[in-house]
Amino acid sequence: MSSLPPNVHISTHPCLQAKLSQLRSASTTARDVKTLINEITLILGTEALASALTSSPGPTDTTPLGFTYPTTHLSPSTISLVPILRSGLSMVDPLSSLLPHPPPIHHLGLFREPSTLLPVEYYNNLPNHLSSSSSEKTPDLTIVLDPVIATGGTSAAAIQTLKEWGTKRILVLSILGAKPGVELAANEWPEGTEIWLAGLDAELTERGMLKPGMGDVGDRLFLTIGK
Repeated sequence: MSSLPPNVHISTHPCLQAKLSQLRSASTTARDVKTLINEITLILGTEALASALTSSPGPTDTTPLGFTYPTTHLSPSTISLVPILRSGLSMVDPLSSLLPHPPPIHHLGLFREPSTLLPVEYYNNLPNHLSSSSSEKTPDLTIVLDPVIATGGTSAAAIQTLKEWGTKRILVLSILGAKPGVELAANEWPEGTEIWLAGLDAELTERGMLKPGMGDVGDRLFLTIGK
């Protein structure tokens, strides 16, 4: 597969690759789909956050035995999670568990119009009421959670929305992507966005599904296949 944009990163972790292989299988149950997405997100999130965050000594604290030690401070300190409804919700808990403090969680709802495959936004609860005089600011880092990047239209639209919202950097975490869609998303705001994936497929079907892919993740998670 030809080279990808420099802001796209594909994990080579052996355990992650084995779990992705299990997730692709049609025989994997909804319960196991949820478990595998949780585990893959933990591995992928650990790698992505190691690249996106830095640590430095913080204030002194005391252990139960009375010894003092320097705490650890993470930068950037303001981080928000933005799952893309609905399947992005499955990645929230594992990613949140990696951070030392609970992050704010905002939601974006986007779907692909069936005939054009273009993204349509139907829900947005970003706190757009924030003003320059507010004590609350947009985050330094926004982490977008979406298990699949197919045509890339949804990811590109989310990146553009978050850029206009005022976030300084975007980290997109996806389990699987199609090369054309990943390239589209990566080029939406390349200087402010990094994309991390567990795997990459070369092509899409005529219906905009990844090939070989792993099916419709939302349908598999919520048992709505065939609806």
